[in-house]
Amino acid sequence: MALVVQKYGGSSLGTAERVLAVARRIVATRVAGNDVVVVASAMGDTTDELLDLAARVSRSPGPARELDMLLTSGERISNALLAIALTDLGHPACSLSGWQAGVFTSPDHGRAQIVDVLPTRVRQELDQGRIVMVAGFQGLSKDTDDVTTLGRGGSDTTAVALAGALRADVCEIYTDVDGVCTADPRIVPTARLLERIDYEDMLELAANGAKVLMPRSVEYARRHGVVIHVRSSFTDDPGTLVTTREETRMEKSTVTAIAHDRTSALLTITGVPDHPARIAQVFRVLADAEIDIDMPTRSRTGDLSFTVSRALAPTAAAVLRASDLRFETLTVDQTIGKISIVGAALRAAPGVAATLWETFAALEIDITTLSTSELRISTLCAEDDLDRAVRALHEVFELGGAGQATVYAGSGRGW
Repeated sequence: MALVVQKYGGSSLGTAERVLAVARRIVATRVAGNDVVVVASAMGDTTDELLDLAARVSRSPGPARELDMLLTSGERISNALLAIALTDLGHPACSLSGWQAGVFTSPDHGRAQIVDVLPTRVRQELDQGRIVMVAGFQGLSKDTDDVTTLGRGGSDTTAVALAGALRADVCEIYTDVDGVCTADPRIVPTARLLERIDYEDMLELAANGAKVLMPRSVEYARRHGVVIHVRSSFTDDPGTLVTTREETRMEKSTVTAIAHDRTSALLTITGVPDHPARIAQVFRVLADAEIDIDMPTRSRTGDLSFTVSRALAPTAAAVLRASDLRFETLTVDQTIGKISIVGAALRAAPGVAATLWETFAALEIDITTLSTSELRISTLCAEDDLDRAVRALHEVFELGGAGQATVYAGSGRGW
């Protein structure tokens, strides 16, 4: 008998009918002889609807503690509904909140990190023959005894963390696409489903725009050796295994996939003295404001550029202008897109960078910034050029082929 942890996203649970369909899938896993732990996200757009309700009763975002208390209700609702449906189908089930399941976090409301998982109650319920439902995205801070949330995509991390603590045989992440693809099938119809991908490549894809898995969940799986199986909740197709590189089939192409991101903004500062200490001061101001940066670049004319989350760009500009830093101008460009080519040993394959430049030249698209690592080459371009650039790169690197992926829920998180 295997122990299987399954996670279902909000797009898989958008209606009562979808809840019943997921319940029947869980039953099939149980009937096959497996112990089953399920982590469910809030139904459909519940989280956004709860945030909208909060905005309608308060002019401010509200106390972070109370927002967390509000938002965690969405996951508890979907898990309780699944438990009710499973029991009605003749399979006893028990729904647990994150803290009842032993998920303990840092005290940071809205962006807490899992610090420990003690799944004693989960194990007890499994031993009683029950299917266990665990509300994702949430936990309890040992420091404050307050409920916390893990941020967007936190249910992925909950599922992987539980799988690691329970020593599960596999952690199945169910979503609205067939699995991990060579590009987002929403904009690249020829995107091919990958049967396997290693943790390192998946982490690069997730960190650079592929929403099929959250970066934290991939990193946790890599550290704890949890095999992730990404599948569609709308079909019985095999999906994609995310595992160690040694177990990953060698691909003919150096490039594994193309990721893109529309959520970044480019900040450019002029007049910053060309001295490491002065540049460090800029980044320290942002770090103290808990704003992450990416793709820092120093131009020949002395401009300092870097990207931040588009949602945090106004805050980043405000804290820099309010600081005692000396600079001439600060501009914020929120019309950029980022494209990342991901694959093994890209730095040792100079033809990849050359092909990237040639493709952009043929499309008459300007490359504003370029950064590289062993597994990734990323560039910025105008957001309006993003889709056609991704499609062109996908074609020139010959990533399409048989086994094209399908998107089953247009409003879901998707690839």
